[in-house]
Amino acid sequence: MSAAAITLCVFCGSRHGALPAYAEATRTLGAGLAARAWQLVYGGGKVGLMGVLADAARAGGARVTGVIPQSLMEREVGHRGLDELLIVPNMHVRKRRMAERADAFLALPGGLGTFEELFEIWTWRQLGYHQRPIALLNTAGYYDPLLRFLQDTVVQGFVAAAQAELLLVDDDPERLLARIAEAITNGKQPPDLSRT
Repeated sequence: MSAAAITLCVFCGSRHGALPAYAEATRTLGAGLAARAWQLVYGGGKVGLMGVLADAARAGGARVTGVIPQSLMEREVGHRGLDELLIVPNMHVRKRRMAERADAFLALPGGLGTFEELFEIWTWRQLGYHQRPIALLNTAGYYDPLLRFLQDTVVQGFVAAAQAELLLVDDDPERLLARIAEAITNGKQPPDLSRT
């Protein structure tokens, strides 16, 4: 797979969060994936980190696809300035459409929706539904408490160490993009969502 063919699926917050660092890192990530000639697929919003990400990727020349449920379009949070905006009936279809287009997955800081998307795609990998990289951008230590908890799930015997180690974690957007590219290059299989 050539670098130009890579589509990165990003999960992130519909709010900006309390620290300017969250938007700054998101902007850097969007510009970085554009510089690599990658494509972005994300939740289709124009608000919060979602909007920051889409705008930064588009400004750098990346193709950006949003996938958003009709209910959120009715709240007028959909981003109309994308290359493609898919309006779908519900969240289940949204997540599947995003996953079908992705070569790798990345979670930025976010709230409940971001957590749910990250853990679902990680569960799909554990169950063998795909072999694509999953990454977490730990801006300003946002995910430190979660990462400590995940370590404890291994200690307590509920998560295998090999599964926990599948998550690529970094606090530097450019370095994390490089690690995702390396993981893809090192033999990850094409998407197979036929069993999801």
